[in-house]
Amino acid sequence: MPNQTNCAQTERSSTIVTFDDLPKTGLLRDKQIYPFFGIGRSTWWKWVKEGKAPPGLKLGTRTTVWRAEDIRELLDDLASNLARGSEG
Repeated sequence: MPNQTNCAQTERSSTIVTFDDLPKTGLLRDKQIYPFFGIGRSTWWKWVKEGKAPPGLKLGTRTTVWRAEDIRELLDDLASNLARGSEG
């Protein structure tokens, strides 16, 4: 029987907390992404549907992932837009 304490610790330690924790390359699930934007899961999917966020890659019927590079680019774009808005 697996040790539940170790599983919980492993899961917590793999949680992305800051921009620096976001991998430069690789694939990310939605639950690893939307906290960076200060939104919930349903809003993330709304952004995807509206084209505000990249469409992601379907790995299966219930599995979608996003390239870390695309998420970093989206974060950079949003930060740039906010910075330009605060200048004027």
